[in-house]
Amino acid sequence: MYRLILSVIILVIGAALLAGGIWLASLGGSWFYIGLGIALVISAVLTYRCNPVGLALYGASLLVTLGWSLWEVGFDWWALSARGSLLIVLGALLLLPPMVRSLHRPSTGLARYDGYSGSLAGALVITALAGIYAMLQSPHDISGNFADNRMSASRAVETVVPDGEWRAYGRTAAGDRYSPLTQITPQNVGNLKVAWTYHTGDIRGPNDPGEATYEVTPLMIDNTVYVCTPHNLVIALDAVSGKEKWRFDPHLQQTVKQTTQHLTCRGVSYFDGSASSPWPSSATQPASANVVSGSPKTVLTEEQRLAASVAEVTTQAAGVPQNVVTGQAKRGAPNPEVDRKDSTITASIDPSCVKRLLAPTSDGRLISLSAETGKICPGFGGDDGTINLWANMPNITPGSVYSTSPPVVADHLVIVGGAVNDNVSTTSPSGVIRAFDIYTGALVWNFDSKKPDATSPISNGQTYSENAPNSWSVSSYDAKLGLIYLPMGNQSPDQYGVNRSAEVEKFSSSILALDVNTGKVAWVFQGVHHDLWDMDVPAQPSLVDLTIGGKQVPALVAPTKQGEVYVLNRKTGVPVLPVTEEPAPSGAVKGDTTAATQPVSTISFKPVPLTEKDMWGATPLDQLACRIAFRSLTYDGRYTPPTTKGSIIYPGNFGTFNWGGVAVDPDRQVMFAMPVYLAFTSKLVPRPDAYARVISKDGQDVFNENFGAPYAAKMGAFLSPLGLPCQSPPWGYIAGVDLTNGQIVYKHVNGTVRDLSPVPVPFKMGVPGIGGPIITKGGVAFLSGTLDYYIRGYDLKTGAEIWRDRLPAGGQATPSTYKGADGRQYLVVVAGGHGSTGTEAGDAIIAYALPNAL
Repeated sequence: MYRLILSVIILVIGAALLAGGIWLASLGGSWFYIGLGIALVISAVLTYRCNPVGLALYGASLLVTLGWSLWEVGFDWWALSARGSLLIVLGALLLLPPMVRSLHRPSTGLARYDGYSGSLAGALVITALAGIYAMLQSPHDISGNFADNRMSASRAVETVVPDGEWRAYGRTAAGDRYSPLTQITPQNVGNLKVAWTYHTGDIRGPNDPGEATYEVTPLMIDNTVYVCTPHNLVIALDAVSGKEKWRFDPHLQQTVKQTTQHLTCRGVSYFDGSASSPWPSSATQPASANVVSGSPKTVLTEEQRLAASVAEVTTQAAGVPQNVVTGQAKRGAPNPEVDRKDSTITASIDPSCVKRLLAPTSDGRLISLSAETGKICPGFGGDDGTINLWANMPNITPGSVYSTSPPVVADHLVIVGGAVNDNVSTTSPSGVIRAFDIYTGALVWNFDSKKPDATSPISNGQTYSENAPNSWSVSSYDAKLGLIYLPMGNQSPDQYGVNRSAEVEKFSSSILALDVNTGKVAWVFQGVHHDLWDMDVPAQPSLVDLTIGGKQVPALVAPTKQGEVYVLNRKTGVPVLPVTEEPAPSGAVKGDTTAATQPVSTISFKPVPLTEKDMWGATPLDQLACRIAFRSLTYDGRYTPPTTKGSIIYPGNFGTFNWGGVAVDPDRQVMFAMPVYLAFTSKLVPRPDAYARVISKDGQDVFNENFGAPYAAKMGAFLSPLGLPCQSPPWGYIAGVDLTNGQIVYKHVNGTVRDLSPVPVPFKMGVPGIGGPIITKGGVAFLSGTLDYYIRGYDLKTGAEIWRDRLPAGGQATPSTYKGADGRQYLVVVAGGHGSTGTEAGDAIIAYALPNAL
């Protein structure tokens, strides 16, 4: 029976490899699987017929597979395992006594291990030794370190933020995610212990959208930690004890579940009125100031009613972040009318509001709170301390536009972008960027990327341009230059670019510098031309002064989804490190075009183009399936356009970098980053008409409906039949870069599959992540964004992991660090998980510190 069962298993596997191999060869792929399949089928028949030659043939097949595998991928353990692991297991089973005994014929005497079984044993030993050697190699790493003089460098970097505080999303308005604190070092980081843990009580619910995520970076000002939660609660904690001081609940209004994509708060913003211009005893704005206040309302056109009917769009691509049309937890009902006031407003001055927080909400409000008490600051947009961000918006449906990122505070202004539901309709709300008076909430200017010169406050009765490119991520601000730097998104749909205006083409997927006082364009630099891949600029640009060629240059560092890190002169937008235009693939659908070239930076984490040999799986069977898929899809390298056949997009819109960005050390002039590599697929699905749903048609789920466009788009991660990435690992790294010359000094595989595999094995495969790193003057970088549940510390000099601690849930957020009133340096991280990555949900805020202050 043992022989029968094992022979049948090998026969079935061999037949599957033979059939799949013929299919692959017909597509122009490798012929190897045909030969392997034939050999396994013959081996299975021989062993079933009690012929020990079957063992020898199996052993020969194993050695040939090893030789072919080494020829394709070298001593890369994970790539080899996909080709040989199943064969090794079956070979070992063939050598067990039940099989050898079953090959005994009565006329030949007692069965013993002989030359046939010995040849198989020898093949297994050789294969195992090759595997052990491969496990000791690091073929994907770049080993290096920053020189000692670079690590000890110290420059006078001006900042209004005290060294021990973290006052903005990126610590300062420069967005560098760098702390001057030195208490935690590579020598003592191993002594970090949990100092306190706080649970917000805000847990992802069954009616929340898939993109319900904890992405907040905690602030720390005046010994108080400030966080927001996915449902936009704002909470203040004692920085040393973690005890709650106050909490504010905005009572989110009801949104339509199927038209809300995100339930996210990356942070709140802080304004210190005592540190800027003198706080007025009263602040009066004339009637023309256009103060907007009150609660949002819902006005549905027929097109929006149709767009809102996407109630059944439920697709989601295997636990990776995407622009899914999903829902939000039920809250209070929306106001039936937009309340837009145009009158004289006198700000009611509350002494506790001299220092205030600005909190965006997912139902389209911006709320001003006392940093001291958590109470509404009256006079900001009205007595309710609220600006209605839906005012003057076209085509509003509940949940269609909101702000997931903290606004930028620039002296007397608060500047707000917004997230617009991607790829729902060609009549989406506007991606307008607006500046409001920090005291009264009066609209000071608005930048509509379809009308870039019309920055004066919009008049009552007018609306912003529908479907204008937006800025959903975090912006940066240079007070000396008076410029704000915005990462820009795209017009919907992302995957079809016909009929885009010249203004849309100019500002999409760009870094945009605006005059902070007027909203006028200072310069614009585009990272992707005619974007068909959702490669919007996702991350806050980091501002740093660099010494290049002996001269100090005011620079801006902008990481992108496609893997380029552009270093630009932040005065002019001209590249500081060279950017070249390289040829890009053609082949867009009929009527559309592709850009002939795309910009490539000196600092480039662009992936090596995929080939068939890069396909992966847990076994040769699903690896073969991925090879067939690779040959069946369109792929001509990075920037392969979406097609009706289906295309591989690598990197996918998850990005090489996403909203977490990078950390920049202004003293050492280096960058620490977490590049990620994950291929997606993109297929354009012809629509029967502009507004008919294309969903679950013949079992085919569609990811982007794109109402009003000729195509819907089916997108998702490029996965094997077992749900594993079709591309070989690693999928995630950490890296260190010298910003003065663009050299990647080190790059190391990062993260384990402990929380991704059915069995919690801590294999270091290099896993994807979302979230950002921070750097400290003490020489340690910290990161919690990987999809295994750890906060990690790295030696900034070498990139070596030198500390980690287990988190109770996914840590897909950027940590922060500060100095408490007790003199200790704290590291604080949010462990709440990420809905679209499938990581464990939670509500923990965790602070670490050394046992004693140094």
